Amino acid sequence: MAGQDKPYRVYRGGRARGKVPTLPPPERGARGNGTRPPRRAPAAPSEPGRVRRVSWGRRIGIALVALLVLLLVWGVASFLAVRSGVNEANGRIDGPTRAALAADRGSLLSTPSIVLLLGTDHSKTIQDRQGARRSDSIMLVRTDPKRGRISYLSIPRDLQVEVPGVGTQKINAAAQFGGPALAIRTIRQFTGVRVNHLSVVDFGDFEELVDALGGVTIDVPKPIVSKRFDCPYATEERCARWPGWRFAKGEQEMDGRRALIYSRIRVNQLDPSETDITRGERQQAVTQAIARKLLGPVTLAKLPFIGDELTSPLSTDLSTWQLAQLAWVKFRSGDDRAIHCRLGGEDAGGVLVPTEENRNVVAMFLGASAPQPPAPGSLFAPGCRVGG
Repeated sequence: MAGQDKPYRVYRGGRARGKVPTLPPPERGARGNGTRPPRRAPAAPSEPGRVRRVSWGRRIGIALVALLVLLLVWGVASFLAVRSGVNEANGRIDGPTRAALAADRGSLLSTPSIVLLLGTDHSKTIQDRQGARRSDSIMLVRTDPKRGRISYLSIPRDLQVEVPGVGTQKINAAAQFGGPALAIRTIRQFTGVRVNHLSVVDFGDFEELVDALGGVTIDVPKPIVSKRFDCPYATEERCARWPGWRFAKGEQEMDGRRALIYSRIRVNQLDPSETDITRGERQQAVTQAIARKLLGPVTLAKLPFIGDELTSPLSTDLSTWQLAQLAWVKFRSGDDRAIHCRLGGEDAGGVLVPTEENRNVVAMFLGASAPQPPAPGSLFAPGCRVGG
């Protein structure tokens, strides 16, 4: 290769001077024939079989995001299911009833509010009660968010009062004469309490509500054998030999039918001292059991699927958002702090003539004075107690 520089030098010993030429990198240079050398194959992993692991922090973050998405979907589905049923329940409240209600003074989360619960003896399936509209159960519920407390006031259905435009009647007759609107006006005139909201449940539909919840747990304080009513047997002969409904003492699960019967028992054949007053206490126990079950984790998990069923037996002016606020206030207030009050009077052969002590009990219910128990020695005395 005369006249051309050699691509290399031969070292025979010692150190040569000058720059030593080198070949260009294969990927950048070109071959002598003008073609580019082949690209290098990608390097093999230094440690075959080693898998890159995700850190615990990343895993927790992914799980939290997934949980938030799941809760969001659940919340939207629950709200839509409940709203569908609530809209129908709102449509069952007529104009005169809405006009009889007092407006709230603020949010249910921050200001006290009073809800009237009416249970009518109307039933679509029992023939002799298809035209009945008497309020078999009357209860006022007062929320007090600032104190974290809920108060209950049972009003005996046999209490004798003045029904506006009708005259002296048992208080349960007001709903029969003029529906919920007249019941609200009668209660306000007698007690001085302004009712903000209303929920009506026909006892014929009461079973559906409890069954939709999967039943309720009731602690029965003493054994009960009722008189014969709503006989479960088909023939009159068998019903004549039937002693009545039986309930053992202690905590027990009740389906809708059993809970309805328990709340309607007026006479306990095993304890003659029981009266319509004690029936009101049973109704309070059932009401609280339903409230506890409504706020339980199982019901909340099933809410997107049963939300419309829970509101189907109701007629109420409460909106979906107001029901959610009411549920939150109930959740924050413990049963051990609840105040249970009852009105009463003197027995006058089938009716209760109210006494002046009822005014004091109303003040206790409204939180204006400390709750005091009923006076001893009277089966129908008004009073209050604290605790579940």
